[in-house]
Amino acid sequence: MSSVYSKNEVVIDNSESPHAKLRNINFGDCKWTSGFWADKHKVCEEVMVPHMGEILKGDTGHGLNNFKIAAGRKEGEHLGEYWHDADFLKWMEAATYIYATNKDQGILDDLDEIIEIIGEAQCEDGYMHTHIQINGIEHFSNRKYHEMYNCGHLYTAACVHHRLTGKTNLLEIALKNANLLYELFSPNPKHLRRFGFNQTQIMGLVELYRTTKDKRFLELAELFINNRGKSEIVEEPSTEGYPIGDMVQERVPLREETEAVGHAVLALYYYAGAADVYAETGEKALLDALDRLWDNVVNKKMYVTGAVGQTHYGASSRHDKIEEGFLDEYMMPNLTAYNETCANICNSMFSYRMLGLNGESKYADVMELVLHNSGLSGISISGTHYCYANPLRKIHGARDYSTMNTESSDRLPYLYCFCCPPNLVRTVAQSASWAYSLSENGVSVNLYGGNELTTELQDGSELRLKQETEYPWNGDVKITVEACKLEAFEVLLRIPNWAEGTTIKVNGEEAGVEAVPGKFAKIERVWSAGDVIELYMPMDITLVEGHERIEEVRNQLAIKRGPVVYCVESPDLPRDTRVTDVYLPFDGKREIEVKPDFLGGVTVINAEVSLRTSSLNGMYRTVYRPEWEKKEVQLVPYFAWSNRGDAEMTVFMPVLWG
Repeated sequence: MSSVYSKNEVVIDNSESPHAKLRNINFGDCKWTSGFWADKHKVCEEVMVPHMGEILKGDTGHGLNNFKIAAGRKEGEHLGEYWHDADFLKWMEAATYIYATNKDQGILDDLDEIIEIIGEAQCEDGYMHTHIQINGIEHFSNRKYHEMYNCGHLYTAACVHHRLTGKTNLLEIALKNANLLYELFSPNPKHLRRFGFNQTQIMGLVELYRTTKDKRFLELAELFINNRGKSEIVEEPSTEGYPIGDMVQERVPLREETEAVGHAVLALYYYAGAADVYAETGEKALLDALDRLWDNVVNKKMYVTGAVGQTHYGASSRHDKIEEGFLDEYMMPNLTAYNETCANICNSMFSYRMLGLNGESKYADVMELVLHNSGLSGISISGTHYCYANPLRKIHGARDYSTMNTESSDRLPYLYCFCCPPNLVRTVAQSASWAYSLSENGVSVNLYGGNELTTELQDGSELRLKQETEYPWNGDVKITVEACKLEAFEVLLRIPNWAEGTTIKVNGEEAGVEAVPGKFAKIERVWSAGDVIELYMPMDITLVEGHERIEEVRNQLAIKRGPVVYCVESPDLPRDTRVTDVYLPFDGKREIEVKPDFLGGVTVINAEVSLRTSSLNGMYRTVYRPEWEKKEVQLVPYFAWSNRGDAEMTVFMPVLWG
């Protein structure tokens, strides 16, 4: 099918955005070739995406069945959450990335069959939401149904599908739906002004604008931002059944907001969408707000693993009821930490966009932190089992999981609320496209891993790089220039915020640039094919403590090496030992050990710990001198916990300073 639309092969297409300092590379320009991310991508291609497809196209996940029922091809009832269409569309997006990677015609044919069914399910006027259609519910009558969430993922999946396949069949469905949305919402009727609270539609509308150049979609995206915080915060028929106010970021207009509040996924999708809008409009008030909110999230409400959304149920600082969201600054529980996988992924999505806007490496630090820790922890090493919540501590018997609708004591093969698994899988599938960005006259290296880059700089000249490294297990990185233009250009090397003492060489000589942790090191020169950049980042085992206001981890430490956070898990402790018995001697011996056949191939840390063996009974008790037993135990990467059965785990451990 021929295309009349723009088809830059960019996932988030800021290639023509006038206010982006760094532009995204085309999907496929970078390929993981060896090491950590190549291994993860292989599991994604061979297991994660096909296995998830079997679930969602079958009777367990029921995603395709819902579309078949809405299309009249099948009898039955809608199953899954109200927003289950979006979960299915996220999987379709992931499958599209895999097709673009391996060109498997079977994937494309499968998607075509699915798109035909989706087209049949769509209403004549463009409306589509299978739960509402199957159950005969009035369209846009209550925002709890997450109609906008489904719209947003439809638009994003459709743009990606068009850009990477050249087809317009899904895009035409999305445009028909978006035209309806514009017709209904652009007049800004009062009864619809509070509707766009699950803000994926903002990102999706911007991508439709970038694809079609139809300014109506950008205007509508901006309208959804402008409407937040402008209505009276009262219960009304359209809000019944879902918390109001800070929960959905509607108490304060975005441009005036100073604090990340409410549902963490809704907030971060909102901020990411606003970042996309700013890239097109350049409105300073938007960027100022996003800068404030990013700082608030990362420096006052983010866990050491990059996770966000401290609680399942609670209240905002302005006393609104919230769920799955942000608490007060520095209020960071470990055992009850919610940290929804989607929220963690959204944290990296927001930072990826801010990287493009501001061009600062601190945003890629957050991307890396999430990807190596609280993102990957959402899926098993096998690629078939999932976590919804990602706490930093788990103790047997401390929580009654039978009363919880998303948390579980171990990874599960299916989650009834299935938003997180496809969100994570589509992120792994596209991760190589985050590794580099294009500066005005060069390239930035955002993520490290064995890869090959073949791209065009912004002036159209060819650039080919080869990156060789065992990162994140080793901090030595070798980047070879395989082809480049004759004129000078810059290579921006991200120096991670943990990488004190980094050195850089070019062709065996000191590069003559300062390697400042948390900054890009810029090497600008005339390059030639065969030039070699060598980056040496010391990967010492480091101890991490929390801010003095984080009561939950006072006098406790976490262990980190490079970008990877470690944890103690009960399978690595003596029998009948609880993780709460483990204390960390500050000066204790700690050594790394490479285990290629353990947990998919990881580097563990063997650490000397002290186990408290004296009896601890009662809520409060008189303290006598504790009894200690010294042991060497194995610490595993946090992302790999809960792959050996139902286990206890902790990231932070009380420290013995003496």
